[in-house]
Amino acid sequence: MTQASVLRDLLSQSIHIAPGCFDGLSARLIEQAGFDLAYASGGAISRGAGMPDLGLLSVSEVSDRMAQICDAVQIPVVADMDTGYGNALNARRAARRFMQAGVAAVHLEDQTFPKKCGHYDDKAVVPASEFCQKLRAVRDAVGEDLVLIARSDALAVQGFQATIDRCHAYAEAGAEMIFFEAPQTVVQIEEIGRLLPYPKLINMFAGGKTPMVPLEDLRNWGYRLVIVPSDLQRAAIGAMQSTLAAIRRDGDSSAVADLMPTFKDREAIIGTEKWNDLMRRFEE
Repeated sequence: MTQASVLRDLLSQSIHIAPGCFDGLSARLIEQAGFDLAYASGGAISRGAGMPDLGLLSVSEVSDRMAQICDAVQIPVVADMDTGYGNALNARRAARRFMQAGVAAVHLEDQTFPKKCGHYDDKAVVPASEFCQKLRAVRDAVGEDLVLIARSDALAVQGFQATIDRCHAYAEAGAEMIFFEAPQTVVQIEEIGRLLPYPKLINMFAGGKTPMVPLEDLRNWGYRLVIVPSDLQRAAIGAMQSTLAAIRRDGDSSAVADLMPTFKDREAIIGTEKWNDLMRRFEE
């Protein structure tokens, strides 16, 4: 089975949470924690390069990171493809690069380029007809080898009903799943579930515009995928800041040793012994 087929099978059975990763190590930690899916967050990848989530990285930079992530895990990876990096032809080419990197799904959004984080203010969106061209171009390029997710950021720009109308058009253009970004109330989340009879993705994370909703409610409203894009990276930033403060203050990290895995545990996480075993095979 392709990774896209595995993903479709998983999402047909129940709702799933996909924590956000930004490199091979964070993806592997998600897999080792027992999650069935990982979400490769474009925003987290951008921040990992020291830049804000403003569409500043190129398709090559992002797709190379996607390949590293997919190579590190066996579970399906859902990837953030931003606006497709240009027009319909650019989106088509980007989707093929992401597919070659090994991802199971991509979500494509209807913001203008350069995009902004979905929970930033002052976003702008392209005409729905233009975005449908991108969706059709991507579907034509990848066939069934990628799950195609359409994301709309139109709520803050054009209002609730206009965004619902866009999402219907996006499903007709070939999207298998709908991602209505940044609803701000539980009532909106339930209404999206009622008005959009398609599998749905929702983005929920601490401090975002979207309220936290119990998984069972989301499942009943037709949501099948919950992404948590940046919490792992934010946790890593906090742990690194605490460790750096200890090193600067004390000259070493002894005061925060309980925050860190042991040397042995770190090597087990990244599979060093498996690589050593492989090397010994070739030395025989």
